[in-house]
Amino acid sequence: MQDPITITRVNRKMLEKMLDSYSLDQLNEIPEGFKNNLIWNIAHVVVTQQLLVYKLSGLPMMIDDEMVDLYRKGTKTERPATVEEVSEIKKLLFTTLDKTEKDLNDDIFKNYNDYETSTGFVLKSVEDAMNFNNYHEGIHLGYILALRKAIQSS
Repeated sequence: MQDPITITRVNRKMLEKMLDSYSLDQLNEIPEGFKNNLIWNIAHVVVTQQLLVYKLSGLPMMIDDEMVDLYRKGTKTERPATVEEVSEIKKLLFTTLDKTEKDLNDDIFKNYNDYETSTGFVLKSVEDAMNFNNYHEGIHLGYILALRKAIQSS
């Protein structure tokens, strides 16, 4: 079985490729029929991983409250992202994952607050969070691929 970090890293490389392949305007475009854009979906997976793995473990996250407020579950695109924000999100795709891998290897995750996801999974450990996170990122990769197709046809 593949290590969850390896699976996340493959997905994040695909997300990085999206960031590198589209202009700022395209990253911020919300096609008809969608409520969010490419950059929202990419930032959302970074925020969600931090909330599921760190916040629910009672540990500090690598992202600030403003980012959480903009991209957490239940939010939608409120304003266009800037070049600087896109650059920061791109960096966070891998710095957050590298730190998670180190922290897992260092066995710092001692506690976990059970959490029932909106899809009905109950997360009881950081391992559950990592596995569910990959499922979640896969869902958003699907949204991103649909958004990409809608942007290319507009």
